[in-house]
Amino acid sequence: MSILLQPMPDADTSFSSSIDYQALGDRLRAYRIGASLLAEDVAEQLGVSRAVVYRMEKGEIVKIETLERLARLLGTSMASLLGVEVEYYGTVLGLMERMRQLEQSSERIISHFEPISLLLTSDNYLRHLREMLLEAAPRGGAKGPRPADIEQMLRILAERKAFFESRRPHIVSLVGLREIERFVHTGLVGRLDLPEAVHAERIQAARREVLRMAELMESEPLHVRIGVVDDAMPAATFQVFSGPRHAVVAVSPFRFGELPNVRNGIGTVTASPEAVAMYEEMIDRLWKAAYKGRSGAQQLRRLLERMP
Repeated sequence: MSILLQPMPDADTSFSSSIDYQALGDRLRAYRIGASLLAEDVAEQLGVSRAVVYRMEKGEIVKIETLERLARLLGTSMASLLGVEVEYYGTVLGLMERMRQLEQSSERIISHFEPISLLLTSDNYLRHLREMLLEAAPRGGAKGPRPADIEQMLRILAERKAFFESRRPHIVSLVGLREIERFVHTGLVGRLDLPEAVHAERIQAARREVLRMAELMESEPLHVRIGVVDDAMPAATFQVFSGPRHAVVAVSPFRFGELPNVRNGIGTVTASPEAVAMYEEMIDRLWKAAYKGRSGAQQLRRLLERMP
């Protein structure tokens, strides 16, 4: 007997399905186009007509077994087609707390943050970050983060840093050379119209963070590996957490570098094997092309030398 993705005809008519069938159809179409397949190609593989494929892409109900076959054909998962297995965080506090939880149960962390992973920053960085967040508050009556929220966020970040330094899980940090250059040029600032002397001091603070990174690359501690990538980096920052019982990807739209953003964006966390595999594949590709060790440190020092 075929199992359908809808209530049986004699089911309670007050039942409202949580499945968005139109969105399901939209995802089917997007994955098909992403796989460079025509509707005819999918129809042939499934043994159905092209019209059936088009009806499925309009949100008409399909059998569970057909959806499973579609997932395999399109190189995705049932969960992705159904739009599940993702946690969404609309506040930086929620996302930071979730990341703290994941870090404490992970043996390996792979990260890409602009400009550098907070876990690897100096002890002075959070002090500058507090100033940057206060400076970045919107003007003209718009509500910015409350001082209490900023302090709570900084406490979570400080706890994450302290735990990392005491437990020392293995971390692989990917940084973009272009992002580092922008960071040094702009400095640790929340806005650009600061007094000249303050801006100059913040640029020096940014340079010290880059020097710290170069020193970490030269000393090569066993639990830290840094790769400097001379290529365009992903627009969103991310971390991949791996432990004995989990592999999870967290993607963040929030920024803690120059001109920080902690107000607007949606963070996501997923344990989908498909997402983890795709991020690990991208990380592997970026890592192979990255400058590492003394070579990477030299790239950072040369960048500082050529910038006033």
